[in-house]
Amino acid sequence: MKGKNIIVCVAFLALAACKKDNPASGTKTTNTTDTTKSSTSALIKGADVSWLTQMEASGYKFYNSDGTAEDCMALLKDKGMNAIRLRAWVNPADGWCNTDDVITKALRAQKSGMKIMIDLHYSDTWADPGKQPKPAAWQGLDFTGLKAAVSTYTLSVMNALKAKGITPDWVQVGNETNDGMLWEGGRASTNMAAFAALVSSGYNAVKSVSSSTKVIVHLANGYDNAVFRWLFDGLKANGAKWDIVGMSLYPSTTNWQSYNTQCQANMNDMFTRYGTPSMIVEVGMPATEATTCKAFLSDLLSKVNTVSGGQGLGVFYWEPEAYNWQSYGLGAFDASGRPTVALDAFK
Repeated sequence: MKGKNIIVCVAFLALAACKKDNPASGTKTTNTTDTTKSSTSALIKGADVSWLTQMEASGYKFYNSDGTAEDCMALLKDKGMNAIRLRAWVNPADGWCNTDDVITKALRAQKSGMKIMIDLHYSDTWADPGKQPKPAAWQGLDFTGLKAAVSTYTLSVMNALKAKGITPDWVQVGNETNDGMLWEGGRASTNMAAFAALVSSGYNAVKSVSSSTKVIVHLANGYDNAVFRWLFDGLKANGAKWDIVGMSLYPSTTNWQSYNTQCQANMNDMFTRYGTPSMIVEVGMPATEATTCKAFLSDLLSKVNTVSGGQGLGVFYWEPEAYNWQSYGLGAFDASGRPTVALDAFK
């Protein structure tokens, strides 16, 4: 839930769906076995902490439950998290979340023994269902140039990480791309084939550097099966490839039960329809509602854990460390910089 104008991202758009195919060939690899794991210990449990270096540079510190200052990533690991997600912007005005900043945080995550997800926005700033602005340097490109820029930039990030000994476990090609990315050229509702071509350009670039890295196509509103079917049907029809379906889920304190149920059904459908596993790459709830948030997360982790065929991979909290920061209220640390009870759901 990135900038979402630093508020809650309520994204919606057309329709979509997803399922695990061998996206490269369009063939299903449906597994009819419903694997129910006894615990959530095997799940990916992560946090997007992309603001971390900027917060630290502004003097922010993080504390454990006893009030002792502690490294934020170590704190999250103590809470049961095993993965870190980092957004990447092409040329942000203030430098934060550019490639160098991403590498700085990725090195820390790797040193902490955490898995790493890189979230390529293909923008200089926030990209989400309501806006997908091109980087300033790409504004004058025709569509052929745009595809080339996606490839070149993706290669540059992957190779910069590789040069530091970092192989990301996952890379998102686009962020909350409910209506495509790099508007207007890659807007899915007006040119699905163009969006598919951009996804393929990013996918191929990732794989050319690291064949083991899984590529994610990410949509907001994980409860909205119609949007997922529309988008992923369109990508499949146009020959795009992906490895994992990424979802955002930002319920309220009153509708989280129904959102979780609908999200679980959507994840099952993604597997049945495309043979594709799913991962919740963003969640959040007001930090002031920590007890309810814990219940929400505990239930969601349980539901993800019982997706058919073991194809629910995990859950990432979006910027839990954000407290008293840029008016963002959906973190999971209290006003004194300590983690709230919400994060106990990941233990």
